[in-house]
Amino acid sequence: MIGYRRRNRSAINIWPGFVDALSALLMLVIFMLLVYVVSQLYLSQTLSDRETQLARLNSQLDEISSLLGLERDRTEALEQEMQRVQNQLGASLDLTDELEADLEQAREEARSTQNEIDAQRLLIGDLEATAEQAEQALSEEQLLSAAQRAMLQQLSDRIGALQSQLRQISEALRLQKSLTAEKEAELAEVGRRLNTLLAERVSKLEQYQSEFFGRLREILRDNENIRVVGDRFLLPSELLFASASDELGPAGQRELDKLARVLLDVARRIPEDIDWILRIDGHTDRIPINTPEFPSNWELSTARAVSVVRYLASQGVPEDRMAAAGFGEHFPVAEGLSEEALRKNRRIEIKLTSR
Repeated sequence: MIGYRRRNRSAINIWPGFVDALSALLMLVIFMLLVYVVSQLYLSQTLSDRETQLARLNSQLDEISSLLGLERDRTEALEQEMQRVQNQLGASLDLTDELEADLEQAREEARSTQNEIDAQRLLIGDLEATAEQAEQALSEEQLLSAAQRAMLQQLSDRIGALQSQLRQISEALRLQKSLTAEKEAELAEVGRRLNTLLAERVSKLEQYQSEFFGRLREILRDNENIRVVGDRFLLPSELLFASASDELGPAGQRELDKLARVLLDVARRIPEDIDWILRIDGHTDRIPINTPEFPSNWELSTARAVSVVRYLASQGVPEDRMAAAGFGEHFPVAEGLSEEALRKNRRIEIKLTSR
């Protein structure tokens, strides 16, 4: 009995378990290979997408470089055109001065000629009156001596000579008036050309002004407290200064740094002959102030405008291209005494304009 049990125990088959283990191991290997293949496909697709994006970015960079080159060429052409216009303007101004001098001289000669004509006419009138008196006297006496006839003939000859001289002077005056009219026409043409050149310079300044405010509006658009009214930027005083103070705070300095960067970039491309200036105007609300440092709102608004100018100058903005002014409470943008109206009236206005 014991021998039979031993024979049955030794007859147990272990191959099915071994096959199951090998199958499980093979499935695990196949799963790992599948994960590896999928990962490789995903990485390949990702790399392909990134290479496509990189190629697109390189293409856009080439386009931007080309546009930048075109913009530089157009800027150089514009500067050359402005130099040519400036030269023409200088020549026109010189020609205007010469024409004005000639016109003034012609007018002086015309006045002198007219005075001579008036004197000659008075002399002719006197001679004609003398001749009439002499003829009347001779007719009354009914007798003319040889001396009287000779005197009368001399008077007649003199009157004829004076009339001939008067005709010559009148002709000279007519020619002088004709020359004066021509010079006035030339002066009018020069004035028209000057107006055209001035209009072109104003148009160029408006172009740079529009670019300046457009870029500044884009940079400051995230700050809802900064408003644009017409051709002016309105910065609330609370953004720049503490109450009853003219010292710039950190937030105000950051906003002015943005303004200075844009202004310097635009100013480098404005031609020298365009006389532009950046106006900084300070305004307060209607609440009066009376301190040793600021006796009234006039002093406070002026001091704040000067503080802004000095800070922009420290950032590189030319001092001769800025002007500061204080208006106190006298030019409000909002009526009433509500907190909202008072807040809107406390402001710094910035405007790029001509001098």
